[in-house]
Amino acid sequence: MLKKYGIFAKINCFLKKTFTTLLFLITVTVFGQAVRKYSNEFMNIGVDAAALGMSNAVTAFSADVNSGYWNPAGLVHLEDKQMALMHSSYFESIANYDYIGFAMPIDDRSSLGISVIRFAVDDILNTTQLIDDEGHINYDRISLFSTADYGVTFSYARKLPLDGFNYGINAKVIRRIIGDFASSWGFGLDAAIQFETRDEWKFGLMARDITTTFNAWAIDEDEFATIQDAVEGQNQELPETTEITIPKLQFGVAKKFIIRYDYSLLAEVDLNIRFEENNDIISTSFASISPALGLEFGYIDMIYLRTGVGNFQNELQLDNEERVSFQPSIGVGFKYKGIQVDYAFTDIGDQSVALYSNVFSLKIDFSIFR
Repeated sequence: MLKKYGIFAKINCFLKKTFTTLLFLITVTVFGQAVRKYSNEFMNIGVDAAALGMSNAVTAFSADVNSGYWNPAGLVHLEDKQMALMHSSYFESIANYDYIGFAMPIDDRSSLGISVIRFAVDDILNTTQLIDDEGHINYDRISLFSTADYGVTFSYARKLPLDGFNYGINAKVIRRIIGDFASSWGFGLDAAIQFETRDEWKFGLMARDITTTFNAWAIDEDEFATIQDAVEGQNQELPETTEITIPKLQFGVAKKFIIRYDYSLLAEVDLNIRFEENNDIISTSFASISPALGLEFGYIDMIYLRTGVGNFQNELQLDNEERVSFQPSIGVGFKYKGIQVDYAFTDIGDQSVALYSNVFSLKIDFSIFR
């Protein structure tokens, strides 16, 4: 019996060290540089299954409550209040992504919107205290914690005196929490424009994080010490606590074609521009560009089929040759009066190697209640 207990204790000790090492590495990854230029990536995943089914190529055509995310200038097209909901799960349901948005017109020239995004892994076992100082295992010492990212966006849009021009701005508040170990606040701004020609060609430009969104972390030194003490030889000093999110541009061109009255075809091409050198198919020391194409086929403005392709990357193979990779997406939608339900089968988004996920969203136009 003692022999079995000894083996059991060793297994639990191994699990404890494995977990605490992993948690420590995650924490260092989050904080590890004096000023990190990659942060708040959860805000790049995207909202609305209709947009995700078109590989996020909606910057120019977006004209509903979800424009607060894709291009706030599109909010001026609202004729009544709208609300949107979305849920998706990633990494085999380990992480959950939830979104709610609300927008309304102020007058015939301007609109307001607000949206909330939550991306989180909940109920993580904290086993750093599983074994006490005397080597005894006590399962009552196991606790649960969550690591969660929140993004709250306030949007404003207005029509410009120039015919066909609209502009929009976003003010974002970012809240990130890693259990009791650390938390941060961040703030940033987006700016966007849309333009529609007389023959209904649409152009959109979305500039994200134009102020280089800042995140300032606060670390609980006592809680953080429990991780360091649990991993032998890992008594590093506390990491630095500042992150920035570098600006990004999205430029889109769209056109909707009506075919025999009942059928429609919406096509949009977007260019996603990052001011860095990476694996995008067009990449320089100044900026990198990755295109995205989205198509939506509609029938009597009620049933929609969507597809898209994006995230074109130059991937280095084992034989040192480069190959262009991309991510396709598909989706369907149904709209009746003021209620729209959409589904997308898509990847998590930019630079991801995650498995494809099922995404569902709901949009409600309050005009149905009048």
